[in-house]
Parts: sequence; C-alpha cells; structure tokens
Amino acid sequence: MNEVAGRRSRSGGGASRRAERTAISFETARFIQRNIPNFEILNEEALQIIEHNAETVLEEIGVNFVENPAALARWRDAGADVQGERVHIPRGLARKLISTAPKSYTQHARNPERNVEVGGRNLVLAPVYGPPFVRDMEGGRRYATLEDFQNFVKLGYMSKWLHHSGGTVCEPTDVPVNKRHLDMLLAHMTLSDKPFMGSVTEPSRAQDSVDMASILFGKDFVQSNTVMTSLININSPMVFDGIMMGALEVYAANNQASIVSPFIVGGAMAPVTVAGTLTQVLAEILAGVSYSQLVRPGSPVVAGAFVTSIDMNSGAPTFGTPEAAHITYGAGQLVRRLGLPYRSGGSFCGSKLPDAQAAYETANSLNMALLAGVNFMLHACGWLEGGLVSSYEKFVMDADQLGTLHHLAQGIQIDENGQAMDAIREVGPGGHYLGCAHTQANFKSAFWRSDLLDYKPFETWAEEGSRDTQTLANERVKKLLADYQAPEIDPGTREALEAFVARRKAEMPDAFI
Repeated sequence: MNEVAGRRSRSGGGASRRAERTAISFETARFIQRNIPNFEILNEEALQIIEHNAETVLEEIGVNFVENPAALARWRDAGADVQGERVHIPRGLARKLISTAPKSYTQHARNPERNVEVGGRNLVLAPVYGPPFVRDMEGGRRYATLEDFQNFVKLGYMSKWLHHSGGTVCEPTDVPVNKRHLDMLLAHMTLSDKPFMGSVTEPSRAQDSVDMASILFGKDFVQSNTVMTSLININSPMVFDGIMMGALEVYAANNQASIVSPFIVGGAMAPVTVAGTLTQVLAEILAGVSYSQLVRPGSPVVAGAFVTSIDMNSGAPTFGTPEAAHITYGAGQLVRRLGLPYRSGGSFCGSKLPDAQAAYETANSLNMALLAGVNFMLHACGWLEGGLVSSYEKFVMDADQLGTLHHLAQGIQIDENGQAMDAIREVGPGGHYLGCAHTQANFKSAFWRSDLLDYKPFETWAEEGSRDTQTLANERVKKLLADYQAPEIDPGTREALEAFVARRKAEMPDAFI
C-alpha cells in the first residue's frame, strides 16, 4: 500500500490541480506492506542443522560479555555457566528467554501519521548510519560537519519513500564526541517529524536520548510506548562489549527498541562459508536478544545481520555479492522462526563515487533485502565507499529507487481492474491501448516513475546539457534543500529541548576522543 501523508491544496478545479503539481511536497509513503512471498533458500534440514550448531556454540564455546559485571550477574542468575567474562548458555535457555520479546511493535513519531510498524510483513526504510565523511560534487570527500548532518535529516524528511529519519546519518566531526549526540537528536526531533534512533556510543548518551524523547513525547508516553529504535552492534565474533550492552540496558529498561545486530565481514569476523556464518549469526542473535529480555521481559527488540565479505586479495569489504545474498536470505528464515522482527540490507556498495559500480551493488543489495523479508532496513540510502561516506547525490539517487521496492512489494493485482478484460475487448486485434478507457482510468498510477532519472529523447537530453545521473542528483539535492520547510513543533517543547541540550553540554568539558 502506498498511502501518503502530506500537505494538500484545499482549493478546487484546475487551479487546485496546477497548484498540486507545483507545490512543495513533503509527503511520505506509508511503510511497505509486502504482498509478495519471502525468498527462502534453506530447506528444513539445513535450518535444523544451523539451529543445532548455534546452540552448541552457546553451550560449548560461549560468548564474552566484557567489562559488564551486571550482565554476568544476570546471566548467572538465569542459569548460565559464567567463567570469568565468558558466558556458556545452556541449550534452550536463550530461546526460552526470547519468547517474551514481541513479534512486532509500533514506533511512534511525533507526527502520528508517520508511525511505523516494525515486524510481520512490513518493511521500514531508514537512511545511512555512521560515516565520518561526506561527499558531494562541489566539495568532494571531506569530514562531515553538523551542517551536513542537518542537511541529511532535511533530505530524509523530504524523501517520499523513506519512512524513518535514522540515527547518525553522518558523524558531525566539528562537534565534540561527548556532545554531538545532543545536537544530532535535536536535529532529528526538530527538523523532521519522522521516527528516529537514539545514541548508543555510551550508556549515558542513551539515557540522554531517553530524557530528550521524554521531553518531546512526555515521560509517561515514552515508558508505555516505543519512540526510538536504536542500533546495538555485536563485536563479532561473539563479544558483547560493555558500552553497547550498557546502551541496550538503558533502552530495554525504558521500553525502547534495540536492533541486536552481528557485524559480519565473512572471512574476517565470521567463517568463509555461508552455513558457518549463519551459525555464528544465529548464536550471536540468540545471546543478544535473550539478554535484552533479562533486562526487561517484553522489551521490543529486532534481530539484525549486517553482512558483507572481504576481497581475499586486498582485504577490502565487498558488497552486493551472491554470498551476502545467501546469508541475508538464510538469516531471514532463522529470525522468522524465532518470531522476531528482522533487520538487514541497505544501499551497500564499495564504490568511491555514485557510479555504475555503486548502482549495481546497491541494486543487488536493496532487492535482496526486500525478498529476504527484512522488516527494518538501515542504510537504505546514501551509503558510499563501504560505509565511510554519506553521499549527497547517492542519498537522493537511492531514495528515488526505494520507490521500486514499494511497487514490487505490492505484488500483482488480480481484481477486475487488474485483469483488464474490458481493455482487451475494447482494443481487439491490431489496435492500441493508449486511448482506451482502461488506460485513461489508470494512467496516473499504472507504472512507477522515477523523480530523478532521465527518460527524455536524445535531442532533448543533449539540449539540456547531456547531464548524467550524478549531475541530476546534485541539482535535486540543491532544490530539496532550497525548498525545505521545517515541520511545526510546539514552541515550548522546542525551548525545553534546547535548554536540555545547553545544560548537558555545560555539565562536561569538550572531548574529541
């Protein structure tokens, strides 16, 4: 379904239609609801083997919960064998604990029309996360600033096919490390009204995120509803560090969602085989998700898998590969058998520019994620250079292509209109369909159309400067930022958020490491 929430003109007639065509639009498509089957690559025997092996890993090899005595105590009380910082989880214990995690949940936005449902047959799209660098045609590759961060939040807000504002869309390196999370959260909360992610780089920053969300939504609302979905990476292989687990503890205790996500680079942080990698992924998911339920049973959690492999010649990560697809498909099956929402996929590529390599690898990655049954897709637009760069041009290129996922997910309509028998009868042999009643009734919605790519005849394209896709994207970035209008927010709420940020910054000295 492609229901949209946006501003509409209230006047009527031709003037209204002309105004609709020229008005600045901030409409957002509803989160994707799949009407197509998931692609399942593993048979029942393979699934059972991997599940058995993952339980063996937890019981015999164990996982490390480092620099976190409270976590070790929780595991010991739950019945695990704790030896130093190594936790051996008895067969079946993790699955028993996971049973309290919800199969799906609603993440609330400050604009209720932009709420998202995470889980089930749904797919929520969120932008790139974490790059320290940005790139555009004018400035090239450079360290990201707070202005860049704010620009990406604006672009995400104005992107029709993007449902979520994301988190660290780039690292604002001109702001101290210990304070930048406050500016990033303020930007998400005031420059957009889509859902957003909280900070995970230190437990106190996660608490700041909860406190700011409590100002925005109200403390009671936050304790009863999920307003943040935040990324908790596992230090694969099988290490759960105190910083990330500390952030997870804050979010779980406050009823906020965490994405528990192994960070897999096949051949470096996981075995080179697909089945071996899936075994490790499942073991890490079982340990991480079950720990969230030890903190607070029923707290929302997403089981994730960030998947890539390495080039065996250079050691560089590779993207859009068949092996990554195999792992993503298989992990989807395993996560669904656990009854959890699934995070994976993105606009992954290793290219240094938004070029053909970037497009090929990104297309492979996006379509793979759709078919794998992903429920929450981080990095859905803007990713470049193996995740080191947030690209302005690629952000809008990817965001445009996300529209294809919406339309693919609709499946094939087989109702009376979809069968088109009236059109076939009307046109008959040798005719054409351009002017028939069925075409006229459906022409606005029949085909997905890019808002970016060039479909013009060669002569027109040449007269307009022979612009390639990167040039078109650069022009679109400028237009979107020029047209940006901030969503309305209660002035008192904004003042309270700004006062909180100012107070927290004043309480600590700047730190850049």
